[in-house]
Amino acid sequence: MSTYEPDFCPRYHLAVEMVGRRWAGVILRELLRGATRFRQIGDAIPDITDKLLSERLKRFESEGIVERVVQPTTPVTIDYYLTEKGLALEAAVRELSRWAETWLPAPVEVPDEERVAA
Repeated sequence: MSTYEPDFCPRYHLAVEMVGRRWAGVILRELLRGATRFRQIGDAIPDITDKLLSERLKRFESEGIVERVVQPTTPVTIDYYLTEKGLALEAAVRELSRWAETWLPAPVEVPDEERVAA
């Protein structure tokens, strides 16, 4: 017996998995806000590691959401730009942000000295 439900939408599932990976949504949001450089994106997202940021950007690039452009400067600089496909996610990200502001509680800020002690 098949477990496939006729109402299940594989495209929706792929989309949710794409932007729902850990840190992927906030990286996408920073790119939509105009960040283009690796350090700009990383600095805007507390606690993300360079390794994870690099992995997510590579994945977005392979999915056609981000274009990686190497600038011929000294030292070499790399910019990340949203493709048309990536820019098309803006409305969805905006609506998810609006929903979060309405329905989710504000996170409790932990002072830096308590983080160090933990």
